[in-house]
Amino acid sequence: MGQSDGLNRLISGWISFKQTLCIGSLMWSLHQRLLSVIVIRSSRRAYLGKIRSFGNLDKRGFVINVGPAHCSLLPLPHILTILSLLCRTCLGSQTDPLGLHFSMFSNMLAQQLTDEQNQKWYPLTSRLQAIGTYAQTELGHGTHLRGLETTATYDPSTQEFILNSPTVSSIKWWPGGLGKTSNHAVVLAQLYTQGECRGLHAFIVPIRHMGTHEPLPGVVVGDIGPKFGFDETDNGFLKFDKLRIPRENMLMKYAKVEPDGTYVKPLSDKLTYGTMVFIRSMIVGDSARSLSRACTIAIRYSAVRHQSEIRAGEPEPQILDFQTQQYKLFPLLATAYAFQFVGSYMSHTYHRISAEIQAGNLNELPELHALSAGLKAFTTWAANTGIEECRMACGGHGYSRCSGIPDIYVTFTPACTYEGENTVMMLQTARFLVKSYKAVLSGKRLDGMVSYLNDVSQHRVQPHPVAGRSLVKDINDIQNLVEAYKQRAAWLVVAAAKNVNTDSKRGKRKEDAWNKNSVDLVRASEAHCHYVVVKLFADKLSEVLDVAAHRILSSLCLFYALHGISKNTGDFLQAGLLTTLQVDLVQQRVKDLLAVIRPNAVALVDAFDYSDTQLGSVLGRYDGNVYENMFEWAKKSPLNKTQVHESFHKYLKPLQSKL
Repeated sequence: MGQSDGLNRLISGWISFKQTLCIGSLMWSLHQRLLSVIVIRSSRRAYLGKIRSFGNLDKRGFVINVGPAHCSLLPLPHILTILSLLCRTCLGSQTDPLGLHFSMFSNMLAQQLTDEQNQKWYPLTSRLQAIGTYAQTELGHGTHLRGLETTATYDPSTQEFILNSPTVSSIKWWPGGLGKTSNHAVVLAQLYTQGECRGLHAFIVPIRHMGTHEPLPGVVVGDIGPKFGFDETDNGFLKFDKLRIPRENMLMKYAKVEPDGTYVKPLSDKLTYGTMVFIRSMIVGDSARSLSRACTIAIRYSAVRHQSEIRAGEPEPQILDFQTQQYKLFPLLATAYAFQFVGSYMSHTYHRISAEIQAGNLNELPELHALSAGLKAFTTWAANTGIEECRMACGGHGYSRCSGIPDIYVTFTPACTYEGENTVMMLQTARFLVKSYKAVLSGKRLDGMVSYLNDVSQHRVQPHPVAGRSLVKDINDIQNLVEAYKQRAAWLVVAAAKNVNTDSKRGKRKEDAWNKNSVDLVRASEAHCHYVVVKLFADKLSEVLDVAAHRILSSLCLFYALHGISKNTGDFLQAGLLTTLQVDLVQQRVKDLLAVIRPNAVALVDAFDYSDTQLGSVLGRYDGNVYENMFEWAKKSPLNKTQVHESFHKYLKPLQSKL
C-alpha cells in the first residue's frame, strides 16, 4: 500500500504519541515555541568556529526563554524532565552548555538534597543564578568510580569540607558547561572524616563568583580545548587547592556528616544509583532521536536522488528502489522505531520506580540499574554505527556538512563512552544477570525482564543439536520470535555463568575467572538487551488501534526481529532455536519485507515529525528541493566572499613567478 489515509493517521498518531511521551500538551507547546526561536541553522552553523559557536547567545539563551514560570504548576521531577528533554529534542545535533544544568545537576539536587537544602538551592538553580554541572570524571578515572581521587576532608573546627585535587590525574575533566558557563558543580569526591575514608559522596561546590563569574580562590577552571564535536559546549577541567565549602553543601538526603564529624550511613548504597539511572535512561531516548534524524535524512534523500539504471534505456530510478539501498536503510529505520519505544519504556519505568524509592521500596532498583546500563550500551552502539551507515548511504554528498549527518554523528558518538564506557556497562548488566541466574539455582523466583531465567531450574533452557527440533514454529509470528530471542538470551547467560563458575572451581580467583570470560559475558548482556528491545517493540503493537498503522508497524517489527536473527544466526542455530532450513527462510523473508516497507518508508520517517530546523540538513529537506539548496548553501561559504582569495597574491602568485 502507498501513503494511504492509514499512514496519514499513523503520522498524526505518532505526533500524539510524542505529546504523551513529552508529558502532555505543555511540553508540546514549549517544544513548538522553542523551535520558533532557534536561529542557528546548519547553513550558518557549519561556518562558525568553536569560539563563535559557543558564544552565540541566540542559541544559548533559548532555554532561558522558556523559564521555569511556564512549568510552575508541575512537580519538580517533571520540570527537570521537561527541560532536559527540550534541550535534547529541540536542538537537533546542536548541543547546549546548559544541558547538564537541567539534567544531571538539577536531577542530582532534586534526588539527594534534604527538603531544607532544597529550599535554599531550588530558587537559585531554577532562576539560573546558580548554574551547575556534574563533575565526576577525572583525568585518570571515569567509569571506575572507586578510583576517583578528588578528596573532601571534613574540618569539625570550622564545620567545612576541604576540597582538594591531590594529583594531576585527580583533575576533573570533561564535564559539559564546566569550562566557562557554570558557577557551581556537583562534585563527586572521596569523603574523609574522623580519619576515615567513607567513599564517594556528592557536594555542591561553588567554582565562580555568582556576580562577576570570576573563578573563586582555590579553583582552577577552564575549557579542555577542541574536540571531535560538541563545539558549542565548553567541556572543562577543574582543579581544587584546599577549597573550603560549608558542611551544608554535602548532599545529605541519604548520607550525612554531623557537625562533630560523625558519619551517618545511608540506608542503602543502592540509593546512589538514581542519577546514573536517570541519565542512562535519557541516553536511550537520545539514541532513538539521533538515529531517527539520520534515517529521515538518508531515506528522504534516497527518494530524491536518481542514479544509474535498473534496466538499460529506462529512466534512472530513485536510489531507494535499489534493494541494496533498502537493505542499508530499512534495518536502521526499524531500529529507530524500536528504540523510540524502548526510550519511552525506560522513561516511564524510571519515574515509576523513583516514586517507589521515595516510598522506601528499593526492590526494582537493581534491575533498573542493570537494564539502563545495558540498554545505554546496546542502543548507543547500534545508533552510532547506524548514523555512519546513513551517511555512507547518501554517497559523496553525505560527507558534506550540508547533509547534517556529520553533525549528528560527532554530537552523538561520545554517548558510547560518556556516562559509562559501553563495554563496562555491558559487564555491569552481566553481573546482574549472573547474580539472577545464581538466585534461581538457589530457589528464588525472579520477576521483571529476567524472569525467563526461572525456566533454568525447570531444565527448559537447554542447548539442542543444530539439526534438532526448533523452538520457532512460524517465522512470521512475532510472539514466536520474541520467545526465540528470550531463549537465546537465557542460553547465553547460562553458558557464560557456567564458564565463570567452572574456572572458579579450577582454582582461579573469582575476579580472574570473570575477566577470562568477559567476552562471553558481554555477549550474554547484548542478547538480553536485544530480547528486551524486540519484546518492547512487539508489546507496543497492541496499543496501535488503527488497522493500517498496525499493519505497517507489525511489518516493521517483524522485519526488525528477523533481521536481528539473520545477523546472529550462529546463536540461534547453536541453541537449537532454528533449523538451517529456517535460517534460509529468514534470509528470504527479510528480503521480501524490504519490498513491503518500501512504499511507506518516506511516510515512516515523516512520522518522526522533525522540522527542517531540527534536522539541519539540505539533503533531508521536507520539500525535497535538494540540489537548488545545496548550491545556495555552498555560495554562503566565507571563501566565496571574494572572487580571488588573498592567499593567491600572498603565496601562490609569488611562487609562480619563481618557477
